[in-house]
Amino acid sequence: MSDVPARPAAVGRSAPVRSNTVVAVLAFAGIVVSLMQTLVIPIVPELPRLLHASASNTAWAVTATLLAAAVATPVIGRLGDMYGKRRMLLVSIVLLIAGSVVCALSDSVVPMIAGRALQGLAAGVIPLGISVMRDVLPAERLAGATALMSASLGVGGALGLPSSAFIADNFDWHVLFWTSAALGAVALALVLVLVPESEVRTGGRFDLIGAFGMAVGLICLLLAVSKGGDWGWTSASTLGLFAVTTVVLPVWGYYELRTGQPLVDLRTTARRQVLVTNLASVAIGFSMFAMSLVLPQVLQLPEATGYGLGRSMLAVGLVLAPQGLVMMTMSAVSARVTKAKGPKTTLMCGAVIVAAGYGLSLVLMSEVWHITLIACTIGAGIGFAYGAMPALIMDAVPAAETAAANSLNTLMRSIGTSFAGAIAGVVLARMTTDFGGHPLPAENGFKVVMAIGAGSALLAFVIAAFIPHRPVAPQEGPVTDGPADTSEVAEAKV
Repeated sequence: MSDVPARPAAVGRSAPVRSNTVVAVLAFAGIVVSLMQTLVIPIVPELPRLLHASASNTAWAVTATLLAAAVATPVIGRLGDMYGKRRMLLVSIVLLIAGSVVCALSDSVVPMIAGRALQGLAAGVIPLGISVMRDVLPAERLAGATALMSASLGVGGALGLPSSAFIADNFDWHVLFWTSAALGAVALALVLVLVPESEVRTGGRFDLIGAFGMAVGLICLLLAVSKGGDWGWTSASTLGLFAVTTVVLPVWGYYELRTGQPLVDLRTTARRQVLVTNLASVAIGFSMFAMSLVLPQVLQLPEATGYGLGRSMLAVGLVLAPQGLVMMTMSAVSARVTKAKGPKTTLMCGAVIVAAGYGLSLVLMSEVWHITLIACTIGAGIGFAYGAMPALIMDAVPAAETAAANSLNTLMRSIGTSFAGAIAGVVLARMTTDFGGHPLPAENGFKVVMAIGAGSALLAFVIAAFIPHRPVAPQEGPVTDGPADTSEVAEAKV
């Protein structure tokens, strides 16, 4: 039986869909989830004291979220394609609320890590929201809506930093997580009431073996990358995890190609447009995170270093907050460029803008307004790029596979950010300067990381150039059957 169902009536055709409301609610849910990822940044240095544990143990409060998100995103996307995207969206938000409540009630490291892992399981909200939009919105609204939803990842992060810093400075730290729970509850209620369910489903049987194999491979890879700097890149733990990754992921891919209903359809993923877009996503994710590692440190380091700006965490958040607003604005511009020139052009423009922002950092990083200018320029490019990626993915996969395909694309960005953190950590650890007997990252170290970020953006531009060019044509409706070419339909049925 084909995995691509016959085209159902779009939800918007059987009952009127309030497009603006649906877009606003889904974008709000995406922002709430991205807020969760920056929630603990202001209190990370204080976690050992707050949780009565060592710094190495409390670091798992961040690592657990990363690992849980990496595993959950493709799994929840596949479940959304099978059993309903809105249903899995609600499940994800419930997990976010549950994790926030566990963290809010915790005073020791184990429940904190458990709560943060539960929060990480909600990372699939953004790709699920994009997939819901494809199924229920009119075609003319789709480009702008998906661009905004995709950009919400960066918007929430930029706006969340000053908000969480303000709460941490003025209230008990548990309030951070009660706030997250409250925002999650609002998002849950809004989705329940205002977002319709899509009728596009694949059905079938969930690939439990594939999910387990993917989880093992991804956890080993990301754990080695994120902890290699702490454990030592040549330590037995790090090398062992890399070794397991090189064995498990190829075996997993072999299995997925031969099972009837795979977790990830590797044949669809291998289509040129999907494959090249995902590779560009890794480079863009790397480039975005390089900035996030450098600019806050430059703002916070003491002025006596000669290159630090001596600002508080709250000030850091306020200086970087405009970046989120720029990303939101640029998502609308991104949609217009996509409609006029196609998403490939939009992605390439975004990569060039990001590279230009990093170029500014090599000559302008000595004043607060310099940092804001750099962040906003890079944010504008990210808004372009993130807005184009869902359009490229959805243009190349059947409608019944959009949640899984968008989830995999989101995972590719996350892998890019993980590698950015590892490489930047190595650079900043090796390029230090002595300040009062304590080693601090040197100014040249920051510039090297920013130069690497620029190179990554230019690499994304080059990769995106290999995306197949397709003529820009109006779509007939919000739901499509996937590829029109009979050979591609047959390929989707495999």
